[in-house]
Amino acid sequence: MPNAFNFLASPFDCLTEKEKELVRNSVDIAYFREGESILRVGDQPTHLYIIIKGYVRQVDGSEDVAIYGPEDTFDGRGLITGRVSDQFIAVEEVIAYQLAKATVSELIANNDNFGSLLFSDLSKKLNALADRHSRHEINSLSMARVDQAFLRAPYFLNAEDHIFSAVKLFNSKRINNVLVRDQSGPQVRLGIFTSTSLTRSLLEEKPLTELKIGDFSNYNLVTVNSSDHLSDALVAMLRRKVNRVVVMNDDFVVGILEQIDLLSYVSNSSSLIIQKIISADSVEQLKEAALEITQLIKILHSNGTKVSVIAKLVQELNARLFERTWALIASEELLQNSCLFVMGSEGRGEQLLKTDQDNGLIIQDSFLDKALVKECVGKFSEALTDFGYPECPGRIMVNNPEWCMSVSEFKANVKRWLMTPSTDSLMYLAIFLDAHDIAGDGRLLKEIKDELFANISDNQFHLMRFASAVELISAQTGWWNKLWSMGDQNSNMVNLKKAGIFAIVHGVRSLALENKILVTSTAERMAKLVELNQLAESVASEVMDSLYFLMGLKLKVGLSEIDLNKEVSGFIDTSKLTSLDRDLLKESLSVVKRFKTYLRQHFRLDLA
Repeated sequence: MPNAFNFLASPFDCLTEKEKELVRNSVDIAYFREGESILRVGDQPTHLYIIIKGYVRQVDGSEDVAIYGPEDTFDGRGLITGRVSDQFIAVEEVIAYQLAKATVSELIANNDNFGSLLFSDLSKKLNALADRHSRHEINSLSMARVDQAFLRAPYFLNAEDHIFSAVKLFNSKRINNVLVRDQSGPQVRLGIFTSTSLTRSLLEEKPLTELKIGDFSNYNLVTVNSSDHLSDALVAMLRRKVNRVVVMNDDFVVGILEQIDLLSYVSNSSSLIIQKIISADSVEQLKEAALEITQLIKILHSNGTKVSVIAKLVQELNARLFERTWALIASEELLQNSCLFVMGSEGRGEQLLKTDQDNGLIIQDSFLDKALVKECVGKFSEALTDFGYPECPGRIMVNNPEWCMSVSEFKANVKRWLMTPSTDSLMYLAIFLDAHDIAGDGRLLKEIKDELFANISDNQFHLMRFASAVELISAQTGWWNKLWSMGDQNSNMVNLKKAGIFAIVHGVRSLALENKILVTSTAERMAKLVELNQLAESVASEVMDSLYFLMGLKLKVGLSEIDLNKEVSGFIDTSKLTSLDRDLLKESLSVVKRFKTYLRQHFRLDLA
């Protein structure tokens, strides 16, 4: 009975102690020579194999399907169906555990996750993996301190000031309360004037300039110390039936804690970042919020939040951040006469960690102040760089005149991209198809996109040229060979974007262009394609599962690089993946391979 069996490897890491003991009592060791066929098509397998040493190639006809290495498991599906559908060949000398079919069947019957991780399709494996994620409580009320929550800046007026001065302060600072100093007695009293106080003052039916703030203020302040627990603050609010508390540090007021901010902190830190963005009065204040987005991603990822949810949240946060930044930089007139938009993964709502700036600005033809535009877009790009968003190496940014143009100029460019499908124009077209407005007049972007789709012909050659990029990118990477390398340390690095993400994103984008689908996210495009009967729902489902897995794996590795103070590279070292991640990566890239075969046939890319 082998004692070194690794129960940390998938799918055995989900077994109970009793089930592990069953495995120990049932497992044996098998040996296969280099080149030996371990399983042949049509065989009725009697064992599940778990590789200890060596590599096994899975072959469908003449095509390699997968390579299995140490701690990988095969052929679970054949064991369950009773028949092997592919051939399994020892690439080199192989030593493996073999687990009897009766034992495997018993484990499957008693442990749903084991069965799902052993032989289910990618979707079921990912669902089983999600079920196993431990959910630990974060931002606990019993642990978090008041100063960890979002505190609103305190603003002060004197009791003798008239109420109209409070109204002006409410409007200029976008607040609903102000602290009031009453110096009429021997000691200064501190009170609070709120929007509720304002409502009461209106009942006096007198001009607000004739009413003193102090007469309508509440001097029974509810206060907490900045070092108190948030639970203390919540109890104080509930007990005193108030919606906010004044936060003190000894005798010094450090801020106002609103009930909505406290609850937002407990439920979702993203609300706090949005509050900081909305209340920011300067670009410098926005930088703090920008830096917190990555920290939020870490928290959500560690909690097992789905990558699709994280991506949507990041899109919303970045949109708010960019919108507020632009509002602080651009004049009101420019805001009303322009449309700021983002492209690439940001435009599709699929960006996770900060990537290159991909943005542009459309300006009304009637807006003639070009000097102001140049100044504002320059400041905007500088601000985003300072926030941690690198400049785009290809200069696809608002501070590049080619991406900062009038409506008529953009229309002319888009028409040229369509009519003269050169390498550059096809690239620009692909980038622009993902454009999503975030600030200003969104109708300007829609007007250009409407004209773009109106001008799209059914020219199969143009569509073929556009879609062919999925082949060009992959041909340069050799990712399939890299993934299946047998222990060569120089061949373990895989660029996930080039290996699979790009093929999915651009393939779906090509199908969306062909069918004149306006939405920008890959998921929404997929849904429309299914709705139009252009793609089978089962195909769309497995392709999206693969995309989200690849994005999640890229995020996982990227966060690890950030923790080590390294630049996010987009590469993964396959030799350092867990057996489960390696298994899911192989399945995901197999899905990508099948999707590319479909695209090749659909767009006749063999003729490109």
